[in-house]
Amino acid sequence: MFRSHRYGLITSIVGIVAITVLLFVYRNLVWHVLVEHETKSHATLTQVFSNTIWPRYALFLADASQFSKAELQHHEVIHRLQQDVARYIARSSVVKIKIYDLTGITVFSTDPAQIGQDKSHNPGFISANKGVPTGKITFRDRFNTFEGVIVDRNLVSSYIPVRISENAPVEAVFEVYSDVTDLVVDIKKHQWEIIAWVVGSLSLCYLFLLVIVRRADKTIQAQDKQRLDDEAKIHYQAHYDALTGLHNRISFAERLEEALKRARRAGRMLGLLQFDLDRFKLVNDSLGQSAGDQVLRTSAKRMLVCIRESDMVFRTGSDQFAIIIEPLRNTEDVSRLASRVIESMAEPIKVNDQDLTVTVSIGISIFPQDDLSAEMLVKNSDSAMHLAKQEGRNQYRYYSPAMKQHALDRLEFETGLKQALQNDEFVLYYQPRVETKSEEIVAVEALLRWAHAERGLVPPNSFIPLLEQMGLINSVGEWVLRTACQQTKKWHDAGMSRVRVSVNISSGQFRVRSFVDMVQDALDQSGLDAQYLELELTESVLIENIDTAVKVMDDLKAIGVAISIDDFGSGYSSLNYLKLLPLDFLKIDRTFVKDLATNEKDMAIIKTIAALAHSLNIKLVAEGVEESGQVEFLRSQDCYELQGFLFSPPVPSAAIPDMISTQVVSRAV
Repeated sequence: MFRSHRYGLITSIVGIVAITVLLFVYRNLVWHVLVEHETKSHATLTQVFSNTIWPRYALFLADASQFSKAELQHHEVIHRLQQDVARYIARSSVVKIKIYDLTGITVFSTDPAQIGQDKSHNPGFISANKGVPTGKITFRDRFNTFEGVIVDRNLVSSYIPVRISENAPVEAVFEVYSDVTDLVVDIKKHQWEIIAWVVGSLSLCYLFLLVIVRRADKTIQAQDKQRLDDEAKIHYQAHYDALTGLHNRISFAERLEEALKRARRAGRMLGLLQFDLDRFKLVNDSLGQSAGDQVLRTSAKRMLVCIRESDMVFRTGSDQFAIIIEPLRNTEDVSRLASRVIESMAEPIKVNDQDLTVTVSIGISIFPQDDLSAEMLVKNSDSAMHLAKQEGRNQYRYYSPAMKQHALDRLEFETGLKQALQNDEFVLYYQPRVETKSEEIVAVEALLRWAHAERGLVPPNSFIPLLEQMGLINSVGEWVLRTACQQTKKWHDAGMSRVRVSVNISSGQFRVRSFVDMVQDALDQSGLDAQYLELELTESVLIENIDTAVKVMDDLKAIGVAISIDDFGSGYSSLNYLKLLPLDFLKIDRTFVKDLATNEKDMAIIKTIAALAHSLNIKLVAEGVEESGQVEFLRSQDCYELQGFLFSPPVPSAAIPDMISTQVVSRAV
C-alpha cells in the first residue's frame, strides 16, 4: 500500500511537474507568439508611417541633433509630428512611439520629456539600426503615454528600422509600445484554471490543457487574420483612391517603375497617357464639391471601360488621371485609346438634373523613344497635355523635343509673373461705358494688363489663369481695386465727378472673410465716394454658396457700392438666386451681342434677359458692342449702358480725361 501510495504520489508529482513544465513552455510560447505578433504589427505600422507621414519629417529629424534638448522639445515641427502621430495611432493599441536617429538620440517621443536622450547603447536600438527588428514584453507599474499616465500595464516594446523599401538603407529607428494587458490577463486567467484542474485531476487537467491550447490557437489565428485584414486595408488605403477606386499617385509611381523594368527586359515599348478634366474647377465652383465628386466617379468608370485588361488607370491628382499602356505594339494603339477616352467623355454626365459635358486634354509619351526614366516620361507627357490644353482642349498630343523649350519658356513666364507686382509692372487700362440714350461716358471698366519688359503689353487671358493657379490672384486683385479707386478719385478731383469705375472680382477674393473690409479700406484710403465704385461678380461666385453670397453683398450694399453680374447667361444662370441678390446691373455676355444682326435666337435671349432685369428693377448693360445695328436693338430693349469697341477699346488712364471732357468716343460703323 505504501509503495502504491508512494508510486501514486511520485506519479502525481511527476505528472504535476510535467504539467508545470508544459505550462511554463506554453506560457513562453504564448509570450513569444504575442511579442512576435505585436512586433509584426509595429513593423507594418512603421512601414505605412514611412510611406505616408515620414517623408514630411525625414529631413528635419535627420538633422535634429543640431538642436538642444529644450529646442527640440518645443520645436513647431515636433508639435506637428506629435499631432500627426496621435491621429495616426488613434483607436489602436499603440500607447507610445519614440524615434531615434542613427546615432541613438531620441529625436521624437510621444512623451516630450524623453526627447534628447541617448539610447545608442540599447540592445534593441543596436539591432534595429542594423535592420533587424526586435521586441519584448515588460510590466510597468507606471508608464507615460501620449494620452497621460497609465499604471500596472503589460507592454510589448518593439524596435523597428525605418526605411522606404525593403532593400533601402535604414533612415531611423522606431520604438513602439502597445498595451497587451488585457491579453496577458486573459492568458493568466486560463493558466490558473489549468492549475486548479491539475490539483483536482491530472486527466482532466490534460484534457483542459488541450482545450486551452486549441482556444489559444484560435485566438492567435483570429489575431493573425485581423492583422492580415488590417494590413490589406492599410495597403488599399495607401495605394487606392477612396473616391474613384482607382490606383492613386503612390501606386502610379510604383507601377510605372515596375512596368518600365518589364519593358526594358522584353525590349518592348510602353505608353504613358496623362490627362485632366477641362474646366473641372468651374464645375466645383458653380455646382459644389458633391457634383464634382460625381463627375470624377463617372469619368473613372468610363476610363476603365476604354482600356485593355493589361492596362492600368490611376487618379494622380484632383482632376488628373494617368494610363499605363503595357505591352505596346505601336503608337497607333495609343492613339486609338486616347480617341476612345475623348469620345467616352464627350457623353453628357447628369448631375443634379443637369447634363454636363466634361472634356479631357491628353498628353502622351512613349518609352523608350521619349525617355528611359519614369520621371522624364511623366514630365514629357505632362508637357504634351499642357500643349493640348493650349491648342483648344478636348484632344491629345504626343510629346516632342520642342515641348521642352516650351516648358522652359513657360517657367520663365511664371517666374516673371511672380515678380511683376513688386516690380510695379502691372497697369490698368479703362474701357468706357456709355449711357445708351445720350451715348455719353458715365463709367469705365478697369482692365488689368502686364507691361512685360520683353513681351510688351501682355493681355489678361495670357496670365490671369496663371495668377489663379499660383495663388497670386487675391493680392493682385487687391492692387487693382485700390489703384482703380485712387485713379477715379483723381478724375473726380479734376472735375469729372460723374464717372463710375467697375472692377472685376475673382471668386478667390469674394470668398476671403475680410473682403468687405478690404473694399472699405480701398475707398477710405482713396477718398472715393462708394456710389462711384461698381464690383463685377461672376455667376459661379454667387451660386456656390448663395446664403454666404447674399450676406456679403448686403454688407457691400450697406457701404454704398454698386454690384453687377458679369457675363450673365454664359454660366449656370438661375432665376432662383437672381431674385435673392441685391443687384444693380446685369451685364449681358458678349456672345449674345456678337451675332444680333443674324441670329434671331440671340435676339430672343436678350429680350428675355431684358424683361427679367426690368421686372426685378435691375439695370441692363451690354458688352461687346461693335456695330451700330446692335446699338439700335439694345436701345429698343431699354438697355441702360453699352460697352464695346464701337465706342472705344480699353485705353490708358491718361486718355480718359479728354474722352470724358469732350465726350468723344469712336463710333466706327
